[in-house]
Amino acid sequence: MRFHVAQQRGLSNAHSPFRVVDQTGREVGWVNRYLDQQRVRGVADTTLRSYAHDLLHFVRWWTAAHETPGIAKETLSEDTFLDYIRFQVDQDPPPAAQSVNRRAGTAERALRREFPDAARLSAPAFQNWYWRQSRLGYGRSRPALTQLRVKTPKRVIVSLSVDEVARFWSSFRTSRDLAIVGLMLLHGLRSCEVRALNRDDVQFSESQIRVPGKGQKTRILPLDRDTANLLDHYLCLERPPHCGQALFVSLKGTCRGNRMTPAGLRSLFRHHRQTTGVTKANPHRFRHTFASDMIRAGISLPALMQLMGHAQIQTTMVYLQLTPQDVRDQYVRAVAQLIRPTPPSQL
Repeated sequence: MRFHVAQQRGLSNAHSPFRVVDQTGREVGWVNRYLDQQRVRGVADTTLRSYAHDLLHFVRWWTAAHETPGIAKETLSEDTFLDYIRFQVDQDPPPAAQSVNRRAGTAERALRREFPDAARLSAPAFQNWYWRQSRLGYGRSRPALTQLRVKTPKRVIVSLSVDEVARFWSSFRTSRDLAIVGLMLLHGLRSCEVRALNRDDVQFSESQIRVPGKGQKTRILPLDRDTANLLDHYLCLERPPHCGQALFVSLKGTCRGNRMTPAGLRSLFRHHRQTTGVTKANPHRFRHTFASDMIRAGISLPALMQLMGHAQIQTTMVYLQLTPQDVRDQYVRAVAQLIRPTPPSQL
């Protein structure tokens, strides 16, 4: 039996538009009930789609391992998720550790919602108990069980060098394209946030921009003067008239005047990567470069968290790591300030 994710139109706001169904169109009940619950919670459609594909992967594994798509409370055991993780790790090539953990976590939450009285969905031989204190640091510590997850490698943030940014920047010819890169490099916007901007989001009189972020969270950011000049030039001279609310639109072709699509933005960056030879210049790399530059300039973590639109400060803290060049620069400055005399050479 085959399963896939179907996107359905015309459903009520209390139902997820993404449904996991079999080859006959019959829905997988426990999966779609979990997706509907997340929809009611206000989860974004992109997150719902991710949840649907994660649960689709679990359903396919379960059907192949148990020869039935149905799941009952009695069929769940302590080895359920351990076997699922083993299945993923045994694939060739194996998925990334983050993907393994994300799939297992989504399936675990969905099954706990469907079967709250089922046996503990854990593997005691692979998990340990520990004492957990409240997040505010007060109160009595409580016992908690470590999650059943695989070890994830340390994330290394690689930003673009000054020369790479200059080479990539010099290849653009329109104010629209320069403004797009400027919003990523000087303001840390995600590519989806850039495309979602409307004309009214740019407030020139206040020198600020309203950004519709992930999870339907809007944040107000200061607008750099250079970026403001590029946006003003684009709006006055390049943007076609009568093209709706979208800020960034296509400038030529049959789609002229329509909002820029994800494929159009990827094609734009792909062309300039090939032209300049800066192979690492993708939209999210410019966002990383912005965060790294802000850290080097001495900005506080709460301020950077607000600028980046992160929900948790732990996400922002990944930018605290130092590159080898940062370590070298600080070492050179420290050696230059040494007061201790250097022993004379014996040669």
